[in-house]
Amino acid sequence: MNPQLIQFLQLCLNGVAVGAIYALVALGLVMIYKATEIINFAHGDILMASAFVGWGLIAVVGLPFWAALILTILLAAALAYVLDAVVMRVIVGQPQFAGAMLALAIAFMLRGAVSMGFGPTSRTFPTPWSGQTTHIGPIVVADLNLVILAAAVLITALLFVFLRRTTLGVAIQAASQNQLAAYLCGIPVKRVNSLVWAIAGAIAAVSGMLLAPIALVDIGLWFVVLKALAALVLGGFGSIPGAIVGGILIGVVEQLAGVYLPDGFKDVMAYLVLIGVLILWPRGILGEAHGRRV
Repeated sequence: MNPQLIQFLQLCLNGVAVGAIYALVALGLVMIYKATEIINFAHGDILMASAFVGWGLIAVVGLPFWAALILTILLAAALAYVLDAVVMRVIVGQPQFAGAMLALAIAFMLRGAVSMGFGPTSRTFPTPWSGQTTHIGPIVVADLNLVILAAAVLITALLFVFLRRTTLGVAIQAASQNQLAAYLCGIPVKRVNSLVWAIAGAIAAVSGMLLAPIALVDIGLWFVVLKALAALVLGGFGSIPGAIVGGILIGVVEQLAGVYLPDGFKDVMAYLVLIGVLILWPRGILGEAHGRRV
């Protein structure tokens, strides 16, 4: 097979794996936005804090990876639930700008708390797939990338079944469409919104635990939320399928830009895509068109 074609396929596969992380982060963001109409800028910091907590449980406490993963997911879900139930609920009924500013404040507080508790040093932790590779024909794929893809597919499928096939999932959808109507139908809207935050926090924890062995456990992990926002805009803001598609496309574009474009383009490619989509196609790939008759 042509070496250039092999390189291209390798980059695309790696990009899909990285994009799956972006897609999971974007999935958490869009769930919270659909439920509360708030862009949770603290979502990336919950991911970053989860990576540090996971490192502490594995490297310091000595727990095996799976036990640390489950405990980290539970802690992140509990933190996100409390943040909505105790902090974000204070500004219910206020303009969206107030929610965005409060989410930013939470993000900075989480970042500062992690920095004070763990220090600024980058670190990593072992996983059951560290250093292992799989050959798919002439293409060599890190097993961790395959695990990331499998996790993204599994979480997306479970979330789809949960939202479509369970009473609680239907209640979440109802509350996200019309909170007043859902409340009048007997749905505990406040509790449901906090549950959505908890689910998003759990997804952020999984993303952090899978991303950390690749990008290191570092304070800068919160930057992934910016890539997820670009994925949301590309896929269609407010669209769950769009979040998945946008995340994968951003990951592939980044990997290709790192090889085929001059140095530096890889780091800014997601934001260039974001600007281009906002100018040329603001509704995104799977976004719905909204019009207002004047």
